[in-house]
Amino acid sequence: MRIVRIAAIVNPVSGAGMDQHAATHRVAMLRDALARRQLSATIAVTARAGHARDLAYAAVAAQSDLVIVWGGDGTVNEVGSALAGSTTALGLIPAGSGNGLAGGLGVPRDPHAALALALGESTHAVDVGMLDDRPFFNIAGIGFDAHIARLFNQRPRGRRGRVPYVVIGVREGCRYAGREYSVTLDGRTQRSKALLIAFANGREYGMGMQIAPGAKLDDGLLEACVVEDRSVLARFRDARHLALGSVHRAPRMVMQPIRTAVVETAGEIEYHLDGEPGVTRDRVTVAIRPRALIVKV
Repeated sequence: MRIVRIAAIVNPVSGAGMDQHAATHRVAMLRDALARRQLSATIAVTARAGHARDLAYAAVAAQSDLVIVWGGDGTVNEVGSALAGSTTALGLIPAGSGNGLAGGLGVPRDPHAALALALGESTHAVDVGMLDDRPFFNIAGIGFDAHIARLFNQRPRGRRGRVPYVVIGVREGCRYAGREYSVTLDGRTQRSKALLIAFANGREYGMGMQIAPGAKLDDGLLEACVVEDRSVLARFRDARHLALGSVHRAPRMVMQPIRTAVVETAGEIEYHLDGEPGVTRDRVTVAIRPRALIVKV
């Protein structure tokens, strides 16, 4: 892939902790890496929620060949939403708490190594999941994982990370109540009192926690994972399978590759898309757009 026009989008707070100079350091690293390759780019730093999406749409309109995004799963989702279906490639510099898509693609956590990959020649087309009209690239979830995502995202920037995520998970694992759902997978309907329902394009939530070890980003399928509710003790006992990559051995769990799904319940549905939380009406549809996003690998 011959790169001519490049845009870079930097989230100044993803993975930065309390470093108030992270944006300056990241922009400087980008400029240095580009200069060494005799390349240039339009570099922008995000200032608000949704800003990365707006910048990415502008890059597509300007016919950019590559958009590099330096941030976490939420920033990647915003940028990918704008790039999906275009010929503009996505380069990743992972900097968030989870980095599930980057992990699934084998993108290094080291920013220098990730930059080298983003500015390299190799590209790969991956699938894009859709929850109603909203895209996701790694995992969409309903129920417990969405509840955790909402609470985690309520924390101030700089006070997130692995430890707070685990603390929230343990606390809410003792409190959360599963709900009754009607789940239709490729036309077949089942009723379930579920702890969570996940639709996985990639393997892991992030931090090595694998909800769908067999999922592939480019096979035109999503892995549907319906985890039935269980006692608090059983929740923590069975959670070990996420770390071990052995969720297929967990009891009372349905795993099925699908192309379409419908989830219905009484009342609103709390969901997340790549870790970004939301709430919608009592019915959602899920589908797959095969190979709709080009990524640098």
